[in-house]
Amino acid sequence: MAKTIDLQIQITHATNFESRLKGLLFQKKAITKEGLLLTPCNSVHMFFMRFPIDVVFLNQTNKVVKVVSDLKPWRIVPPVSGAHSALELPVGTILERDICVGDWIEI
Repeated sequence: MAKTIDLQIQITHATNFESRLKGLLFQKKAITKEGLLLTPCNSVHMFFMRFPIDVVFLNQTNKVVKVVSDLKPWRIVPPVSGAHSALELPVGTILERDICVGDWIEI
């Protein structure tokens, strides 16, 4: 059953090319209580990343269209149909908050 999820973490918005390209690349430690919303974005890469993350792909109404748990460095998620944004989260968030396709994320 679809649900609305309030992550209750600080979310930074990356809305221009440079901020989306940089993403979390130069973070030295894994994120723990924050997220990064990349808009527009329907694919992510983990090149040069130092830690795994969870990624939630959202449509234009913040409905979850795909979840990727524990995405490791040097991996790629190819373009996701229907995705408008990618929300990069601390690893374990998807399981902890039981985020599923069809849920809505409050941003």
